[in-house]
Formats: sequence, structure tokens, C-alpha cells
Amino acid sequence: MSPSVSSSLAATDRPSGAVPLRPSCEANRVLRRETLALDGGLVIDPATKAIAPNISMSVNNILTPGDGAFSAEGVADLTALPFLYARWTNPTVRQLEQRMAALEGADDALATATGVAAIAATFLTFLKKGDHLIVSDVCYAGANELARRILPDYGIEVTAVNMSRLGELAAAFRPNTRLVHCESPCNPILRLTDLAAVATLAHRHGALVSVDSTLATPVATRPLALGVDLVIHSLTKFINGHGDALGGIVCGCKDLVEKIRSRAGVYLGATLSAQNAWLVMRGIDTLFPRLRTVSDSALRIARFLGDHPGVTSVTYPGLETHPQHDLAKRQMDVFGGLLTFQTENPQMIAVRLASKLRVAHYAFSLGHQRSIVVLLDTAEMMHSTYRLEGAQLADYRAFAGDGVFRLSVGLESVDDLVEDLDKALSA
Repeated sequence: MSPSVSSSLAATDRPSGAVPLRPSCEANRVLRRETLALDGGLVIDPATKAIAPNISMSVNNILTPGDGAFSAEGVADLTALPFLYARWTNPTVRQLEQRMAALEGADDALATATGVAAIAATFLTFLKKGDHLIVSDVCYAGANELARRILPDYGIEVTAVNMSRLGELAAAFRPNTRLVHCESPCNPILRLTDLAAVATLAHRHGALVSVDSTLATPVATRPLALGVDLVIHSLTKFINGHGDALGGIVCGCKDLVEKIRSRAGVYLGATLSAQNAWLVMRGIDTLFPRLRTVSDSALRIARFLGDHPGVTSVTYPGLETHPQHDLAKRQMDVFGGLLTFQTENPQMIAVRLASKLRVAHYAFSLGHQRSIVVLLDTAEMMHSTYRLEGAQLADYRAFAGDGVFRLSVGLESVDDLVEDLDKALSA
């Protein structure tokens, strides 16, 4: 645990409205991330001694006159107040925030109702009319569409750049550039971003860097250790891991997170429910073994598909054939549970997979305990979301061709998954 995390989570330094660590995890103990996934921010119930986190469903909390605040205006640190109203802070949500901060090596974190809410909170805190945002030309669709279609309506200039081409990124900076938002690996084509290089370049121009690390998770990559300012996750995906709770989070230094909390966290209203926070923490308990398992399975499936006569191409950061495999080895401890593959006549194969698969499921989303596959047609993706042209479109097609099948690997037997895919593809 870094000194910043230790000091920010130490029980003895916590104000009354914050959630302390249990004694075994206090600041004088240096714990590994696998242990923090279980114990970071954990509070043993003082009355029942229950080990599992409680769910605090109350919207309101008793306060002593003079200890609270009617308005967030002028409050430097909302987490320093007692728990007052669940839209501001909630004990269960606060435990989740502290656990994710510990895993990311951050001072603090703000949890939100969804992943795109965490992205919107970041954008709308650090960007205003006349500012400039550089965004990855391929990233989560909600982030891409928010940046390129909504923000310009509010006078924010936006440039979309292939973040793997540092020369193009360097050329995109302007005097009013305030934020660079990237993603690694990027969804859906699994192109990587050299986060340390992007952070160095952005900071040289006085801009902040946020990265969507949903596909990597803290098991694979710790962006803050590479110089990134803010790391964002859709908690809905691998971190929750059960496909039953929406959530998002942004982690970083205390100063930046408090700016987001006091602005977007209060006034945009995208508060994470206590129930979903509890479900996500349940998922984090098994994050490390799950990610390692799905990464091992994904690599085996990627190699199987690479040899399958019905498959024309496979993309997975753990394969030597991935064009950025060396970067993946430097930046990722595991290679993740997502891979893509291409086939001839993908529309026909999509219908076949939807009807023939018996173990994997044909559906949208990713990061669940069950395997999910779906066709992402390139023409449709260009029309609905990315609208790339010229060299940017060619770069996309180098990874995706006419379309990719995005396979999110679950916890089923890898032998069953291989047999299932083989039968469906060979039917």
C-alpha cells in the first residue's frame, strides 16, 4: 500500500462521517492487493460483529446541531462531514469507495450509479465552455458519444485521436486542452494505450489524464502508478463480475476526487445505491481469482480460435500476434477476460452462434461470470458511434475488419467453452 493510500485510509485519522479500516488493515500494515480486495475499507459491525459489510439503506442519518451542512456549497471535503443524506455520502458506498481506492493506489474515490456517470462526472467537472478535450477515437461507446455529440453543445471543443499514435496525440494539443481521456485496452477492438507515455505528454501541456480501465481492472493495470491522474471503471463489468448491479467509480488524488464529488457527485445526482454498492463489494471479494481464471481461459480460447478453420483472425493482448503484445507485457499483469475474433460472413455466423451456443450466451455487455459473445459490425459501429474516416477508419479496420465477435470469457470450464464454440462455428 502506498503512503498516500495508508494515510487516506487510516482509522485514527478518519472523521466521524467516514468509514474506518478494521484494525488489521490500518496504516502501519502493508498489505498486498489480493488482501485489500477483501479487507480494504472493511468495517466489522460493532453490534453484531458481522464480517460481511452491512447495507445501510437509510436515506437520512441523525445529526448533532452544528455538525452538518444544509448545502454542499463551500464544503471542502464532504467525506469529512458526518453521514447526513445518502445522495452525498452513504456508509456502504463509502466502504466501496475506500476499497477501490486501496486497490488502485489512490487517495480517494467517488462511486456513481453507472460507469458512464463516472465518465460524465469527470468531464463535467474539469471541462467548461471554451475548453478542449482530447478523447480516444475508439473507446466505450457511451463515453465516445457523450464526448463527441453532447459536450460540443455546451461549447467544449473535442478532438478524437488514436491514442496509440503518439505523434497524432502530440499534434492535437491546444492551449485550451484541459483533459485527455483514453482507454486501455479499448472496447471493443482491444487496442492498447501506452499510459505512461500519454501521461507524460499530457502533463507537459498542463492537461489532466483520465483512463477507463474497465477491461484491465486493478488486477492487470494500475494506471495511477503510470502517471495517470484519474482512473475510471464501469463497476458493472468485471469488478462486480455477476451481471446483477450497475455502478461506476473514479479514483485519484484527494484534491481531484473532492472536486468531482462536490460538483458532479452533488449536483448531477447519479448516486450509487447502497444495495448495488454491497453487490459490487461482494464481487470484489473474488476479483483476483476471477480475473486470473478468465485470463487463463481467454488465452487458451484465443489460441484455439486462432487455429480454427472457421476463424480468420483473433485479437487478444496475451497473444504474440497482437501488434502491441510487448506493451501488454509491460503494462498488464494479466491479459484480461476479453478477446475478439473474425470470420467470413459474420452476419451468418452471428445467427448460428445465437442458435447453437449452449454454454456461452449471445448477448451484449461483458465481465459477467458467464461467457457472453456478440457481433459488433464495423459498418454499424461507424454509423451509430464512432463515425471514423480515412486513416482512423483504416486503423479501426486493422483490428476489426468488417466486424468482430467480442467474447467475454466467464468462469465455465474452458474445455466446455472450447467445445461449445467449436460445435457452433463448425455447424
